[in-house]
Amino acid sequence: MPKDLYDLGEAPPLGHVPKRMHAFTIRPERYGEPREAFAHEIVPVPELEPEHVLVYSMAAGVNYNNVWAAKAHPVDVIAMRRKQGRTEDYHVGGSDCSGIVWAVGENVRGVKVGDHVIVAPGQWDESSEDIRLGRDPVASTSMRVWGYENNHGSFGQFTLVRDVQCHPKPAHLPWDQAAGFLASVATAYRQLFGWYPNVVRPGDPVLIWGGAGGLGTAAIQLVRNAGGRAVAVVSSEAKAKVCRDLGAVGTILRTEFDHWGRVPDESDADAYAAWFGGVRAFGRAFWEVLGERRSPRIVFEHTGADTLPTSLYLCDNEGMVVTCGATSGFQADIDLRFLWMRLKRLQGSHFASPAQCRMAIDLVANGQVDPCVSEVVDFDRIGEAHQMISDNIHPPGNMVALVNAQRGQVGWEVDPVPGDV
Repeated sequence: MPKDLYDLGEAPPLGHVPKRMHAFTIRPERYGEPREAFAHEIVPVPELEPEHVLVYSMAAGVNYNNVWAAKAHPVDVIAMRRKQGRTEDYHVGGSDCSGIVWAVGENVRGVKVGDHVIVAPGQWDESSEDIRLGRDPVASTSMRVWGYENNHGSFGQFTLVRDVQCHPKPAHLPWDQAAGFLASVATAYRQLFGWYPNVVRPGDPVLIWGGAGGLGTAAIQLVRNAGGRAVAVVSSEAKAKVCRDLGAVGTILRTEFDHWGRVPDESDADAYAAWFGGVRAFGRAFWEVLGERRSPRIVFEHTGADTLPTSLYLCDNEGMVVTCGATSGFQADIDLRFLWMRLKRLQGSHFASPAQCRMAIDLVANGQVDPCVSEVVDFDRIGEAHQMISDNIHPPGNMVALVNAQRGQVGWEVDPVPGDV
């Protein structure tokens, strides 16, 4: 007999949608550090909508964006959605997911009930006017990050996504591994290969900030596969070894430098000279680990305010600094002289297209890229996992939280209910 609520890991009959579910939520009264902001609750299962599918979440990736959601900074995502007419007074995060298509709405294409899928975090309305006129969907005014800007992410037993977000899960890949890499690998792929002519070529030096994180470990492998030469910046020798093992030609310890942050005003000659000396010393360290005096043709950014001034100075003439985030702060200084006089490019990059997602999945499925899922936590540790990211004490690579899956589980068998699909 179908029920209205199922325990974690207890499969309803395929196609039966219960009314309630387990979820890790954030509410305004708990905003603050992630370990206090997240809580295990019972909430309604999201209502199915046209062009959407309901996915039974097996495992969920843990990303930095829900640290921001927990702290309501830089955006209060619940208040933002309520201004848009949504009624939920809570947030269910999670922007990486592996799971099973459980129910489909009207006009859904490309997926069916029972499909095993990996869910991409980029969510947009394919019928929006700018997409119909040819705009890149990631640049569409309808683009939202599912599980952050939109509610009903993968930290619930069921998650509501658009059909275009669903990609086939490689059959041999465990649920926990499948849930942990797509946001990182696809984002890094677009940064390094999506902005022609500034794409990685054989022999290209590439500077990668945060080399031991999810984005960094993906970027190192992608550069290696293309014949480029990755130099990774990390905070410890243990993380440096991880990067070298993945294919970085060398590493730099950022703890050996102290010029990070906002650039001093040139009117303060001593302070500016000290900052500029730090930048040049960092540049010499790059040459030393690379083994020759060449500047990085591409600088892989996502750290923001602390590092962007150094990135723009170091970048080669006609090179590119490409960024997808700003974990150290959003207000960053740049010296425009380096930008126009050396024909450099400062490029924003946001997630990936569906085609780039498929390429990222294929690279992992074929063993060319390690998903680098370094830690798998139980469902009730979701808040703690985000606290580790906030405190920068998380392990290298990606973290994943189990939802309905068991560790290392690959498949899933459920019994259909005739007429209930």
